[in-house]
Amino acid sequence: MPFLPWSEIDTVLLDMDGTLLDLHFDNHFWIEHLPKKIAERSGKPVEECKATMMAHYQRVMGQIQWYCLDYWAEQLNMDIMAAKREVEHLISMRDDTLPFLDALHETGRNVVLVTNAHPDSLSLKVEHTRLDAHIDTLISTHEFGVTKESQNLWKQLQARLQFDPARTLFVDDSITILQAAKKFGISHLLAVSNPDSQQPVRDIEAFPAVTDYRTLLDEIRQFPVEK
Repeated sequence: MPFLPWSEIDTVLLDMDGTLLDLHFDNHFWIEHLPKKIAERSGKPVEECKATMMAHYQRVMGQIQWYCLDYWAEQLNMDIMAAKREVEHLISMRDDTLPFLDALHETGRNVVLVTNAHPDSLSLKVEHTRLDAHIDTLISTHEFGVTKESQNLWKQLQARLQFDPARTLFVDDSITILQAAKKFGISHLLAVSNPDSQQPVRDIEAFPAVTDYRTLLDEIRQFPVEK
């Protein structure tokens, strides 16, 4: 029996950070690099700045502000994109991403990137990875003013893309976001157990989970979409 019922999947919605790209860049930037820059500017200890930022992250997590570079630029009085470019060498695709995307395209599926990342962050990632050459549509949820954690986003997204929830697969590394997609009615859900290459593989029980998309390729190719 296939890991996923590919004969029932026409549309594949994909998260970006931690799903197609290694989450190490983002984790390093927000947890290490940004607090260090704040410490250098303020003269406060790095650990104190890190604790302050972690508390701030918790207050806005899951909201549009958490993902909004304009919000953080205003809050911190800092050019966030310039700070990101200081560590942009860490941006990288997962090794299994391109084989996965290629198999989805070869079999006639509609492949859409749906990320909570700010458009400027999305542009930076595309600049480094050329993801746009392998995906049909790229969407930042900032276009809708709400995040994937919100049912409002899913309603707007479905209205725009006209996908059939019963024949759609959504892949993400966030359990909270996968639960939101499930609540909306997306029938096929897949979690990523190893979003950050520098962190241990997570044990996920709530959803089918994968550590390497290449284990799915044969099954994907067995069930091309009938046009």
